[in-house]
Amino acid sequence: MSSMDKMWLSFYAMGFMVISMGLIYVSRHKLQNKVLKLLFAIIAYSLLIFSFFAMIYLVFNGPTGGA
Repeated sequence: MSSMDKMWLSFYAMGFMVISMGLIYVSRHKLQNKVLKLLFAIIAYSLLIFSFFAMIYLVFNGPTGGA
């Protein structure tokens, strides 16, 4: 994976973290329908888990070595 691809993956992961934060807030405080609460929570936590694994990959993969 090139350095630019790693950069974009990190941006996507950070964006997914922000989106999941918003979805969790909405599902806990703004929605009354139990089905929508569950759906928003499942989407939020799956985005958060994907972001976690993407960041773990990026941190432990190391630099690409190209200069």
